[in-house]
Amino acid sequence: MPAPFAVNTKQLSEINRLEEEGLTMALSEKLGIPYTDLSIVPINIEALSYLPEKLARASGAAIFSELGKKISLAILTPNNSRVKEVVKLIQDKGYYVALHISSKHGLEKAWERYKEISGTKEYVSGMVDINTAEIEKVKQEIKSLAILQTYVDKELKGNKNQSATKVLEIVLAGALSIEASDVHIEPEETIVRLRLRLDGVLQNIVSFDHSIFKHLISRIKLISGLKLNIRTKAQDGRFTIRTGETDIEIRTSILPGNYGEGVVMRILDPSTVSLDIEKLGMNERVLSIMKKELARPNGMILNTGPTGSGKTTTLYSFLKLANHPDVKIITIEDPIEYHLQGVTQTQVRKGYGFLEGLRAALRQDPDIIMVGEIRDTETARIAINSALTGHLVFSTLHTNTAAGAIPRLLDLGVDIKVMGDAINVLMAQRLVRILCAKCKEPCPPSNEELEILKKVVSEISEEYKKIIPPINEIKIFKAKGCSLCNNTGYKGRMGIFDIILVDESVQQVILMHPSEREVWKAAKKQGIPRMKEDGVLKIVAGTTDFLELSRVIDLEKD
Repeated sequence: MPAPFAVNTKQLSEINRLEEEGLTMALSEKLGIPYTDLSIVPINIEALSYLPEKLARASGAAIFSELGKKISLAILTPNNSRVKEVVKLIQDKGYYVALHISSKHGLEKAWERYKEISGTKEYVSGMVDINTAEIEKVKQEIKSLAILQTYVDKELKGNKNQSATKVLEIVLAGALSIEASDVHIEPEETIVRLRLRLDGVLQNIVSFDHSIFKHLISRIKLISGLKLNIRTKAQDGRFTIRTGETDIEIRTSILPGNYGEGVVMRILDPSTVSLDIEKLGMNERVLSIMKKELARPNGMILNTGPTGSGKTTTLYSFLKLANHPDVKIITIEDPIEYHLQGVTQTQVRKGYGFLEGLRAALRQDPDIIMVGEIRDTETARIAINSALTGHLVFSTLHTNTAAGAIPRLLDLGVDIKVMGDAINVLMAQRLVRILCAKCKEPCPPSNEELEILKKVVSEISEEYKKIIPPINEIKIFKAKGCSLCNNTGYKGRMGIFDIILVDESVQQVILMHPSEREVWKAAKKQGIPRMKEDGVLKIVAGTTDFLELSRVIDLEKD
């Protein structure tokens, strides 16, 4: 039986803690610095991350709050020489520092919270420095979606705080290895789903519980420069993964939903994108036409299509081909996706939109201008006028077809009298997946597919009829799936295109406020295959299949 005044370990620990807090309060009064008990005061994790853990422990300090430009810094004692270093570090970043005295116990409570942001090498800059050896190791090991799933599953069974960091690193490294373009993290009622977009199509990876997701989204927000405490508004951020000499940008989008915030991370890896015009998927005649148009000194090339159809990549390939030492090129983009040497690239931001950027660019004496997107009347008018006054202008417009660009520009109020003279080429495009060369299988076309083939052959120009075998001899292929293509049956993507040259016939039609059908009728004699015809030619060539083509365009629609 214990002695009547025996004190157990827990009680003794509490007594010592209270005594420590009392001494800290006394020191606070003596120094005239406010006292703060960090064991009960909320810690702002985002603010905590501004000071690396190693320096925080060495200086006996922790940032626990940020309000505007005011940083609240808790310290054990001002006599530590490292405290002055920390204060100067914060002040140099433009912050005012408010000092607070805290106990060792309170500071340790704050330092424990670094577990939630462990793995971040440089907190403030948004740069995650994953060393090359680690990335290369993961790339060598993760060669397929199946292996990536195994790795993530294994890591999810570990410590939740540590898993969030490691899972993110594995997913990003795996996405880079298999050349995925986007990472989707989608909270549902009972689970959170992780998917990767591979060759334009989402593929399931794993599902995990919301407790892991809570740590994972905090980690993503921290390295993306987003606010941790905002959960009801959309946020956009970015961070960079450095592998060797290559910087790979990750664009983060956070969107609040019913069961939590959905996350999409867009991976902009320069090594996976070919800006070679020869590899866009244009047939020989269209490629020859576009090279000729890109050599012209003025006019507009307008590319249309929905988001994700490859419009910007196509314009980048045009810029690369047109880029010469004697040519001044300026771009206005939202965002800058890939950096081009020798090109002045500017990014849309608050106070600098496409309109302001275009006006500013014209004062810089450019030869070629790329406007990321025409969204409003004023931008459309200035872009058109620029094309008339000695500039070659590239831009994009959100319409479904090349011919649809004319009615859209008329809706925006562009002068009908100058439109035909300003525009050289109207384009539209989609991306189709390429059949895996290793596992694609020959198969006879179905009755429905035969009807489409017959219709296309009857409508296509004589130039292209010559390269199509007789209908009963046409061999097509279908996707099967193997380890090389992650069992999808496809590997890589290429464009299918609508191309309209704005020649005299099309110019005359434009003056009559035409419909899309009337524009196509005027362009028919140019003999350039329309998008459906271009897709069918690629099927006949064994490059893609009917299933993939029907995924991106309506094969029944004229």
